Amino acid sequence: MTNQTSSTHGPSSEAPLIVEMRGIVKKFPGVLANDHVNFELKRGEIHGLLGENGAGKSTLMNVLAGLYRQEAGTILVNGEPKVFSSPRDAINAGIGMVHQHFMLVPSQTVTENILLGLDDPRFFLRLPDYDTKIAELGERFGLKVDPRAKVWQLSVGEQQRVEILKMLYRGVNVLIMDEPTAVLAPQEIEGLFVTLRAMIAQGKSVIFISHKLQEVSVIADRVSVLRRGVATASGIASKGVSRQELARLMVGRDVIFSLDKKPSQPGEVVLDVRDIYAENDKGLPALRGISLNVRAGEIVGVAGVAGNGQSELSQVISGMRECKQGHVTLAGDTVSNRTTLFGIQHGMAYVPEDRTHVGSAPNLSITDNVIMKKYRTAPILKRGLLDMKAATSLANELKQAYDIIVPNVSTPVRLLSGGNLQRVILAREISGLPAFMVAVQPTRGLDVGAIEGVHRLLLAQREAGAAVLLVSEELEELLSLSDRVYVIYEGRIMGEVKVGGGEPDESLIDTIGQMMTGTPLEQIQKEGVAAHD
Repeated sequence: MTNQTSSTHGPSSEAPLIVEMRGIVKKFPGVLANDHVNFELKRGEIHGLLGENGAGKSTLMNVLAGLYRQEAGTILVNGEPKVFSSPRDAINAGIGMVHQHFMLVPSQTVTENILLGLDDPRFFLRLPDYDTKIAELGERFGLKVDPRAKVWQLSVGEQQRVEILKMLYRGVNVLIMDEPTAVLAPQEIEGLFVTLRAMIAQGKSVIFISHKLQEVSVIADRVSVLRRGVATASGIASKGVSRQELARLMVGRDVIFSLDKKPSQPGEVVLDVRDIYAENDKGLPALRGISLNVRAGEIVGVAGVAGNGQSELSQVISGMRECKQGHVTLAGDTVSNRTTLFGIQHGMAYVPEDRTHVGSAPNLSITDNVIMKKYRTAPILKRGLLDMKAATSLANELKQAYDIIVPNVSTPVRLLSGGNLQRVILAREISGLPAFMVAVQPTRGLDVGAIEGVHRLLLAQREAGAAVLLVSEELEELLSLSDRVYVIYEGRIMGEVKVGGGEPDESLIDTIGQMMTGTPLEQIQKEGVAAHD
């Protein structure tokens, strides 16, 4: 979701190749991650690399960044063959990678983090001199950050700038960015795109790994697509291909992006959260007086940059975390500080963000996983014993109804893809006809085809009259599914906005983005009135 226009400073067709990857093969036990993949990067371009979860795109770039060693194939940099045994080798060749999860030392300053691991200075470190150099580098590329600030004091967007500065300080000419917008608010994404274009204007090249088709279409000059370790498109112009065609190249079939979302007809309040306080796993305040509600027949979204209390909020509601103050009621019954079983018995469904360790038992079968909420009652429980025939029959029904692609329901869920595992969890939670569902990052790590299926299931719950609380870091997802959106920042609600059907306007996106970075809605509205006057 961005109003940036497509890059107009891309390379010419005659621009020289700075990186060539020819016939790259990378294997892991039982998996052929890259199957003779070719990839080319021109000098002065932003090259988008797309692919569903597990397609091999991050593996390919980890080979280029020196983290993995390929079994076959060659890498050329400026036409010269290279063999990378470590990330240091790649950096020495001018190639650096900014990973999705930052590799910074929180207690150290920006300058100290950037210098960490360098041979220079060898003996005497005059930090003020390096502070000046780093500030000048940041100014040159539009990466404003205080060199003397401790990393823990910085926002997520500022920490990303530090990671980019680390690479630029080391003199890289090729910057690989792995899912760089996953943790950014809309305004921070705009700022990142400005920075990337500034880098291109100064002769650098960027590889932009993402699953967000709209962003790749906006920022990239060319696009390559991987599916199941094989390149289905190599270096096609981003302007000449639609989002639908990119999705087809990623998943091998047509994907429908426009959701058939009927007008909301909300009923009575089902979930009522009143002035709740809670702590995180470190014992520090995570929720500071949060209040919200969800009515029957509506989807209510919770937007925010990662780490602002979303996880703790969902855990308090589901009974997995203690509520220090305030209360949560479900259809009039208090569920806060009660067991998860109590919530289940009162019609609550829960789709956690960690589908592997919290949402499922990995070593158990599909059958065992789908009966977890039903094994205490008939027909699964018969004369005090589990009726495995009834359990298997139920699992097969859900396998068919939810399009779970497996040979049989005795398959351990640890062997399933992310999309199939999420379908198992949704089948278990939805088949009980819940009155309320909380879904946390329900499409994280899924390909566009699986995302389409999850969205349809959530809308079906809304149509069936359930109340749905959707916690997501994907703003486009929230705006397309939700009827209302609350924005959370540092454990507080910054405001609530109503979401209409169709394409959201840029003013709404801008308002949500400001709230995601800490500006209350009331202040935004006052400033807007003052500016209008």
